[in-house]
Amino acid sequence: MYNGRDFSELSMTSKQQWSEQELAHFHECFQQILPYLNEEGGVIYREILEEIKARPSFQPNETDWNLRTEF
Repeated sequence: MYNGRDFSELSMTSKQQWSEQELAHFHECFQQILPYLNEEGGVIYREILEEIKARPSFQPNETDWNLRTEF
């Protein structure tokens, strides 16, 4: 489960200052709502993707992807 800053706080913070957990969480969220994003949402999602690609230390296979609630 994600336990970090909410999007309203992060939207006022440079993507370079987001943690890898925050990037991974919001990447997954945006990915799920992608068909419904407006132009501004698309820009934010692209910025998240660009920041993920720019970080050599960001390893999706090693990041904590246990963000979903198990039923």
